[in-house]
Formats: sequence, structure tokens, C-alpha cells
Amino acid sequence: MNISRLSAPLSRRQFNWDTLVLLIVTFWLSSSVLLDFLLMPMMYESGMMNSANFATAGYSIFWLFNRVELLCAAAILSCLLALRQRRSPFGVVTSGARSRWAVVISGLLLAIALTYTYLLTPHMSALGMHLSGDFSEPAPIAMNAMHLLYWALEAIKLFAAGWLVKLCYRDVAAMMD
Repeated sequence: MNISRLSAPLSRRQFNWDTLVLLIVTFWLSSSVLLDFLLMPMMYESGMMNSANFATAGYSIFWLFNRVELLCAAAILSCLLALRQRRSPFGVVTSGARSRWAVVISGLLLAIALTYTYLLTPHMSALGMHLSGDFSEPAPIAMNAMHLLYWALEAIKLFAAGWLVKLCYRDVAAMMD
């Protein structure tokens, strides 16, 4: 693979949508993993759950991150739709099945981001506000169910984004050869 061709100037007609999709998906995946497996456990271990306003802090973090996820999902879907419009010898659009899968996956990623933003985060925060400061009682069953749904959606999101990276990376690698 010739790396020097990555920095070659592109005209407007030659814009590399596959590479943009790869960059956005990589950013989204890395920030998701950072939030889920580093930031939240670190806050939990530092005693965030013992604070009376942990629900407010959690809502603030996830409110912002959910908006970033929506932007990433919308940008990915837009890039893939632009790829479908521009036929080239390379690209996910040369194979009809791969093109359809890429668009379906990006639609799934958008649906997950919408679910996080408008269903899970507000409901979990509302339940967390109810629990703020009173940790003598166990978390409600609804909170546990929402956490389970969150982690199931997160696993689906990570798998789908990885599949999308695989689809687009093959095309970027083929263009570099």
C-alpha cells in the first residue's frame, strides 16, 4: 500500500468518501470505548456514585456525547449515500450487496444513536435523579433493564461499526495499490 498517495491533493470530483467514513467511524469507536471503559469506570471508582449529584453529572456527560454520536452517525450515512451517487472503479458502491449493507449498517448506527439520545439517557437520568443521595435501596428493576439495553446496543454498535470499517477499508486499500 502506497502511503504517499494518501496525502496527494484531490479535486472535488475525486473526494475520497471511503476515507472520510473510516475517519469518522474510527473517531466514534475510539471515543465510545474511551467513555465506556475508561471514563465511566474511573468516575465510578473515584466515588461518583456516592455523590448526591451523580445523575446530573452523568446526564451532562451523556447528553453531550449523544449529540456527538448523532453527528457521527448522520455524517457516516451522508458519506455512504454520496458514495452511492458517485460510481467509481473502487468503493463500496461497486458491489451492490456491499453498498446496501453499508447503508443498512449506517442506518442501524443512526437508530442506536437516536435511541441513546432520546430514550435511554433521559429515562436513566430521571431514574438516577430519584436515587440521588439515597443508596440504601437497590437500583430499580427498570434501571437494571436500561443498563442491560444500553450494553446490548453498545455491543451491536461496536460490531456494526467494525463491520463498516471492514467494508470501507478494503476499498481504501484497493485504491492505494
